[in-house]
Amino acid sequence: MSENERPPVMNQGVPGWVPPGAAQPPDPGAPAPAPAFPTKFCFACAATLDSRAELCPKCGVRQPMQPGMGGGIGFSVNDATTRTGKSKLAATLFAIFLGSFGIHKFYLGDTKTGVIYLIFFWTVIPAIIGFIEGIIWLTQSNEQWLAKYGDA
Repeated sequence: MSENERPPVMNQGVPGWVPPGAAQPPDPGAPAPAPAFPTKFCFACAATLDSRAELCPKCGVRQPMQPGMGGGIGFSVNDATTRTGKSKLAATLFAIFLGSFGIHKFYLGDTKTGVIYLIFFWTVIPAIIGFIEGIIWLTQSNEQWLAKYGDA
């Protein structure tokens, strides 16, 4: 046999035959391999996601933080977030510091009440009400806050 000729390959006609050195096909009866990372399901469209995903690639909805998973900067904040991404912490801070202007109401989508706060800000009454709302939200559980403002 010359140097350019290849030796004859045997068993090519046998079903399931794989050339030597090639990757073996998976056994049809074997269980599927485990994913490299744990998975979770999108709470909006039920698509399978990597457990570390913040946004669903299928529907684009931000996923809530899972218990036991730290934030990207080394700590996790236990904060309630609505479906549209409104944060309880941000709304509380707006209410305490900018409540006289009704910024927390605009933030949560309650435009009519926000305009009323804005019209009467000079009376200081909206500031007092906003401060009280901020303290109530600060002490309220995430579940109670989401039950009231979850669709904001």
